[in-house]
Amino acid sequence: MSTIVVGVDGSDHAARALRWALDLAAVTQARVAAVAAWNVAPMAYGGPGMVVPVDVHECERGAETTLDEAVASVPGGIPAGVEVERHVVEGGAAGALIEEARRHEATLLVVGTRGHGGFTGLLLGSVSAALAHHAPCPLVIVPPVPANR
Repeated sequence: MSTIVVGVDGSDHAARALRWALDLAAVTQARVAAVAAWNVAPMAYGGPGMVVPVDVHECERGAETTLDEAVASVPGGIPAGVEVERHVVEGGAAGALIEEARRHEATLLVVGTRGHGGFTGLLLGSVSAALAHHAPCPLVIVPPVPANR
């Protein structure tokens, strides 16, 4: 059975990507590996001589909650017969998705146009751009809903 890996970060863009991946999985009899990545931003550690307490377990639990909520709230639910695996991994989003696509020998990698990064005016996020150059399989970047809909 083939595997479609999809990035999930709690954003509306990621929700559209998850819905798209599930719909494709339903017609191709693929499984879906929904992946949420987490990491501690370098700024969280503070500057020289500063120690900022960071609970990495809380970061991981937050990613787990985000992933569980995204899968549970898919509009229309999960199509019958589609198996969804949940994976929470430590690391930057692009690197984690590339690694998970390799690990699952994915036939397709799916992401939304933008997630929870900054610079929301950009048409293509930094994760999408990195995946476009380094994905180990075909990549689908699901566009946002046009504003006039």
